[in-house]
Amino acid sequence: NGALLGVVFIVLSKALFYIMMSSGNQNIPDYFIMANFEEVVMVYYDTNMKTLEPRHDWARRLMVDDPQHWDTISEDGIHYEQVFRVDTDSFKQDSNQTGGVHIIQQYWGCEWDDETEKLDGFLQYGYNGEDFLTFDQETETWIAANPQAETTKLEWDGDTARTVLWTNLLAKSCPAWLKKYFIYTNGLLHIPELPSVSLLQKTPSSPVSCHATGFYPHRAVMFWRKDGEDLYEDVDQGEILPNHDGTFQMRVDLNISSINPEDWRRYDCVFQLSGVTEDTVTVLHKPVIRTNWEKIGIGNDQETRSDKTLPIIVAVVVLVILISIIGFTVHKKKTGERLRGCFHRNTEAKCVGERGLVYQSERE
Repeated sequence: NGALLGVVFIVLSKALFYIMMSSGNQNIPDYFIMANFEEVVMVYYDTNMKTLEPRHDWARRLMVDDPQHWDTISEDGIHYEQVFRVDTDSFKQDSNQTGGVHIIQQYWGCEWDDETEKLDGFLQYGYNGEDFLTFDQETETWIAANPQAETTKLEWDGDTARTVLWTNLLAKSCPAWLKKYFIYTNGLLHIPELPSVSLLQKTPSSPVSCHATGFYPHRAVMFWRKDGEDLYEDVDQGEILPNHDGTFQMRVDLNISSINPEDWRRYDCVFQLSGVTEDTVTVLHKPVIRTNWEKIGIGNDQETRSDKTLPIIVAVVVLVILISIIGFTVHKKKTGERLRGCFHRNTEAKCVGERGLVYQSERE
């Protein structure tokens, strides 16, 4: 497992910015921004708010310690709505769609490998849940994901101001922010937090789920073993999901239908976290399994918690599904946060200098 961990736990820092504009749906905001750093939500804003809201303790501290930087990203993010709205209208026109519900998203940011010091930027737009346009940093051109995007691609390829804007943002500003956040949060976000690990089972015939929650960072692996050897068959690996407090959760299921009860103790669930040398090992043992079909546990307190565990998890899963329905579009469309109302179609390049992105990039 040591060799495997050397591959899995690559030290990467990533800044991600999600922006979404919607029309025709009163259940979601017309415009919202969400910025993530190291897979933790940093700030959030939507049209029902007056300013960006920090969503983590370190972001709140940054707001106090560096108010100039905070004011810059806050003001630019809010004012970018004007630019983004024009983009939304142009996408509708280019796709020959006007009425109904429409959602346009941007997903952009940069990734830094602190071992190789390699920096990669990325920018993508999505429209109504489908990929639409991607910016190619090397050629400084746009890639159309479908025929409907070709018109916009040709227009944006000829938009020098837009190209300069995004090139500077991805190559200069975003890496500068990323390194700033990395240094600032060192010792805050990089302290590992071990999870609470439980074995869960819905019914006697259901798989046993090894569930870990409350861990940080997200660079973690969890797997089942038999007699100390990794298992790949009869195992269902779940994804790492965020918790509301900035920590993470994950699960891995083991199909026990073909396992003799007397052999259960030969199986164990192993959780490994980046930055922690010791594994968290949980043996497959019937008395420690929490279930809602039978009160299993030691003592009345554990029995009570057993009854409550699975309903809570089901509620969390439902919430995640609801968030995913709304966030699916967010994850696919990618544009910027500092684009301020200037560089748009039929606007001149000089508009970019009015505290827009190019100005900010050069200043930093």
